[in-house]
This record gives sequence, structure tokens and C-alpha cells, in this order.
Amino acid sequence: MNATQAKDRLYGQLAASLKNMSRAVGQTADLFEQLQTDLDAMRVLAGTHAAQFMTVAAELSPEADGGANTEATE
Repeated sequence: MNATQAKDRLYGQLAASLKNMSRAVGQTADLFEQLQTDLDAMRVLAGTHAAQFMTVAAELSPEADGGANTEATE
């Protein structure tokens, strides 16, 4: 094999590697887009759960003054 053939083979390998890397970068970009969507949904869900928790806590609180400890005043 002469130098020209070796060079052509190496350039072919480089082209294949760049093609694979380009595909992997595209897949990574797609995954990051999905991750952003999932994180936004988690943020909304966490806010909803926090609101539900505060509502239930307020309903279950026996004190009308915001949940002050009655043992401290006894």
C-alpha cells in the first residue's frame, strides 16, 4: 500500500468518525430538548404538589392563628 492509499483510507475513517459524531451530537440535542420538557413538567408538578400540601396543612391545622404552638402559652 502506498502513501496515497493510506492517506485515502485514513481520510475515509475520519469521515466515518465525523459522521458518527455528528449523529451522536444530534441525538444528544434531541435528548436535551426532551430533558428540558421533562424538567418543565416536573417544575409544574412540584408547584402543584406544594400548593396541595399547603392547602391540606392549613385545613388540618387546629389553630386559627396560623399554626402557633398552644403548648408554649399553657
